[in-house]
Amino acid sequence: MAAADRRRTRGGVFAVGCAAVIAGTSAAAPPDLASLQPPAATLALGRNVLKELVEINSTHAFGSTVAAKAMAARFLAAGFSPADVQVLIPADHPLKGNLVVRLRGSGKGRPMLYIGHLDVVEAKRDDWTYDPFRLTEADGWLYGRGTIDMKGEDTAVLAALVRLKHEGFKPKRDIIAAFTADEEAGGDFSGIDWLVKTHRDLIDADLVINPDGGGGEAGVQRGRKLYVSVQTSEKVYVTYQIEATDRGGHSSKPTPENPIYRVSRALNRIADYAFPTNLTATTRAYFTQRATLETGQVQADMQAVGAGTASPNAIQRLSARVETNVMLRTTCVATRVEGGHGESALPQRARATIQCRVIPGEPVATVQASLVATIDDPKVTLTKITAETLSPESPLSPMVVGAVGAVAKGMWPEVIVLPIMSPGASDSAFTRQAGMASYGIDGMFDDIDDSRAHGRDERIGVRAFGEELEFTYRLIKRLAG
Repeated sequence: MAAADRRRTRGGVFAVGCAAVIAGTSAAAPPDLASLQPPAATLALGRNVLKELVEINSTHAFGSTVAAKAMAARFLAAGFSPADVQVLIPADHPLKGNLVVRLRGSGKGRPMLYIGHLDVVEAKRDDWTYDPFRLTEADGWLYGRGTIDMKGEDTAVLAALVRLKHEGFKPKRDIIAAFTADEEAGGDFSGIDWLVKTHRDLIDADLVINPDGGGGEAGVQRGRKLYVSVQTSEKVYVTYQIEATDRGGHSSKPTPENPIYRVSRALNRIADYAFPTNLTATTRAYFTQRATLETGQVQADMQAVGAGTASPNAIQRLSARVETNVMLRTTCVATRVEGGHGESALPQRARATIQCRVIPGEPVATVQASLVATIDDPKVTLTKITAETLSPESPLSPMVVGAVGAVAKGMWPEVIVLPIMSPGASDSAFTRQAGMASYGIDGMFDDIDDSRAHGRDERIGVRAFGEELEFTYRLIKRLAG
């Protein structure tokens, strides 16, 4: 059997095994809503920490050092040993501080690691209803930059570890939490990448949980909780530039060599091209589970994809939906266009940026070759401008899926556990690349139709935030002990 076939066989075993775990989780009676909230002391701590973090401007220009030190102070005040609370600041990036905290266990198992970034994207006061760097409660919502991505999740991890510490909980394995810099900004520094390369001994773990996870969120639609996802993989991010040049001239004497037209034709060909379907163990399991939330033709199509029996028509129908198209194949899309240098001058240059998200395991060189063949113009050059960070798919672990299912069903009996490959990128790429199985998991329900991460008036529901504190505590305790 070929190596690729062996990988597919193993993936099928994982998918079937996890499906059995998910299906075998019995639905309990709906719990009392009050039981989904943490104890009053934990809730108060969570609200105070979230307020403190939101009101620390940790955008790219200001960095994460202040936030890392603030969280370290919280852990020390809760009784953690200074040896287990380390603020790590790279000498050449003094604003990019990171925090590593350890709750020590009995040593019966290898450590588990939670990762979360402290930085947030920019937010302009004029764009927002409320000050983005003030935590504001209004109409059952908590508003502020980072409430959903991801200072809310960072707060939940801190609150869970403090709660476990105060309970005297002794896990079988050490629980490590790394709060890091510059996940959002990218380019000049990555806190988790730096920790992996320079402080591996502090964060080395058998299991990594990333509540951010590039898709490891929980979904709610029209008030109905739908799923808690387990992100095992993410598409590989790689960016190209296409460019055409000419000698230019006066606009009164147009020529057929116009670079803007060449680049435009190339873009139209890319827009019309669909990469071949390429399913992984995770995406097959995704379609199988996602089908349970659908009806009619969509449900049948998803079931067929999950079973490996989908017809071309079923693939075509699912490809017409943005949500499912990105799970079926690699995608490449134009994100920037520029060209010309004067109103009355023929352009000497035109270029466009092409952003690709590649299915894990699919050779990037094959994607590049497909783009060149699709453009089909030797006078249009294709250049890689952002190199890929390869990140393998983590195995769809029945242990992890089972733990998530037990915790999620215990809180919200109506939800399903949804294995997912994220089309976006996260810091899990660096831990997976380092050989640590990593999973994006979170219990903070975000509105599928009105997600405000990175947007104006970012918010999290007051009740949902309390449930996130409780979910994180229960999951950490189950996985660690």
